[in-house]
Amino acid sequence: QVQLVESGGGLVQPGGSLRLSCAASGIIFSLYTMGWYRQAPGKQRALVATIANGGSTNYGDSVKGRFTISRDNAKNTVYLQMNSLKPEDTAVYYCNAKRVITFKTNDYWGQGTQVTVSS
Repeated sequence: QVQLVESGGGLVQPGGSLRLSCAASGIIFSLYTMGWYRQAPGKQRALVATIANGGSTNYGDSVKGRFTISRDNAKNTVYLQMNSLKPEDTAVYYCNAKRVITFKTNDYWGQGTQVTVSS
């Protein structure tokens, strides 16, 4: 059974920082592209950042230069360091694990963790 468990969300003031963690189980973590997505009220889920199994990263335009994604394959965990947070970063943040195998895509999601940026 695949599980992705996010942690680290909460309430933070504008300009502050948070670090999200996502612990994975039930998959061969090192083979998966891991990602963070977010969904604000009334909006579609959007890309925040991804990190491939080889370490290459990709960021959404709105978080470039402020957020950093990283992974620790020994701990089966992916992180999202969020700095210079803005009220518009408020959303539920979801962890994703994806692996494309020839004709099949394995795609798993966590339950999400709330991040609220407010004074």
